[in-house]
Amino acid sequence: MQRAENAFKRLLAGLSGLSILVVFGVVFAGSVSRYLFSAPLQWSEEVAKYAMIYGCMFGVAYAYLQGTQITFSIVIDTVPAAMRRKLAVLVDVATLILGGVLAYAGWIFAAKRGGIVASGIGIQMYWAQIAITIGGVCLVIAAILRLVSYFKTDPSEGEA
Repeated sequence: MQRAENAFKRLLAGLSGLSILVVFGVVFAGSVSRYLFSAPLQWSEEVAKYAMIYGCMFGVAYAYLQGTQITFSIVIDTVPAAMRRKLAVLVDVATLILGGVLAYAGWIFAAKRGGIVASGIGIQMYWAQIAITIGGVCLVIAAILRLVSYFKTDPSEGEA
């Protein structure tokens, strides 16, 4: 199971990094085109915006798997180790549910409004809006991987 988690982390890190690389490349190309050649790229802002959304969706799941997401560490640090494990499982179950809600809501949103065509790049907005669903699915997978890891480790080992 650890191999699957590591592979998923690498996938998320790669996709997030690729998204940020696209943002940087498109913004750079747009700036060069606008200020050096006085010929702005009409599509650059939209592509950068959608790549940033995808990058955030992948990055949220990656940060969650790494344990680097924002937490209330003052609460976690004040409870005994056995309670920390239960609290961590509770957080993972809540994340699983939240990811499912996010995926479902994103799917509904993309299905209802996805037919609108993006003015700058001329594609259906479905491809930008489905990022919410993909982010939710990534969170669900991440939560499942963390929950499985809790039940595969010995509770007497201390913190999860």
